[in-house]
Order: sequence, then C-alpha cells, then structure tokens
Amino acid sequence: MAPRFIAKQLSRPSGFVGIVIRHLMNRHNARMNAFAVRQLQLEPSDRVLEIGFGGGVTLPTLLNAAAFVAGVDRSSDVVNWAQRHFAKAIKARRAEFRQDNVESLPFEKATFDKVCTVNTVYFWTSLDAGFTEVHRVLKPKGRIAVGFLPKERMDRMGMPKDIFTTRTSNDVIKALTKAGFSGARVERPEPKTPWNVIVATR
Repeated sequence: MAPRFIAKQLSRPSGFVGIVIRHLMNRHNARMNAFAVRQLQLEPSDRVLEIGFGGGVTLPTLLNAAAFVAGVDRSSDVVNWAQRHFAKAIKARRAEFRQDNVESLPFEKATFDKVCTVNTVYFWTSLDAGFTEVHRVLKPKGRIAVGFLPKERMDRMGMPKDIFTTRTSNDVIKALTKAGFSGARVERPEPKTPWNVIVATR
C-alpha cells in the first residue's frame, strides 16, 4: 500500500512537501492535462473552470486560450499560490481562485462554457453530487473533460481506500448521464494509453 502521508498530500497538498508533490504532479500528469484541455476545444470567448488545479500546470494554457479562468481546489496552499502567481490576471478580472469542493461550487448557475478536471474524481465524496454541481454551473451546450486513471489501473497502486476512491469509466459516464450530460465518451490519445479523458456535453 502507498504511504498514507503521500496519499494525503496527493489529495490535498500542503506545506513544503506539498510544493514538491505539486511539481511532481505537474511532470507526471502533463500529458493527461494537455490532452484534457484539447478536448475542451477552447474558444477565445470561453469562461473556463478547472476543478482541482493542483500544481497549476494547465492554468497558463487556459488563460492564453480563454477569456476567463476560474479554479477551485480543496487545498488552501494551492489556492494561495495561484492567487500570488496569477495576480495580474486576477487584477485584470480574467482569473479567480477559490478554496472549495466540487460538491458545493461557489458560482452562479450557467457561469461557464467549459469545465475540466484531472485526477480529482478519486477524492469526490459523490460523483452524482459533483457532476450535478458541474451541470448547474455550465451553460447549455457547455463541455466537460474529466481525466483520470481508471479503477483497474489505479487499484494496482495500492492507495489507501479511505483517501482514494477508484472509479471505472462506466462509473463516471453513468454519473455524468444521471446529472443530465449527453454524449459522454472515452477519449485517449492512443488505444494503449492507461489513462482516459471522458468528454460530455451539458
């Protein structure tokens, strides 16, 4: 089983170790993050929400491609870092970062055109509640991209089950459909890619 301390840091980075973990996540998850962002098919006028932005590896790309970017993360350290690092974008009202959970997103109905989240569904208390909230804050015809390592792969890592809840692709597609999304499908850059990105439309 993976060390509990590392598992906790992956779920909510904090302190000096959290900084190291964020850098490692950026490197290890770079390809999945980039692929997930491409699935959003961003337009210059888009308002985008990233749920669980961690080390912030996708934020520069999102800010360069969209009109406005919001980020929500459970870690206060991560949020504080983003607020410092992207202070100019915040001042220009092109970015906003808040500490909160997917099950209670701090935004009004139909605020965003696109939503992405990578390697966070393991930590959601409820897929149904999370995707219901995402559906609420997305505009009609808005798009979501959900990247994660499926259960059959994640279980091999031996993460503590009280911290990580592994998810199958069918679990995620079922929850998306139940929340009101349509056309949910699995996308991978290559057939043998171990992770996947599920894309759906509100």
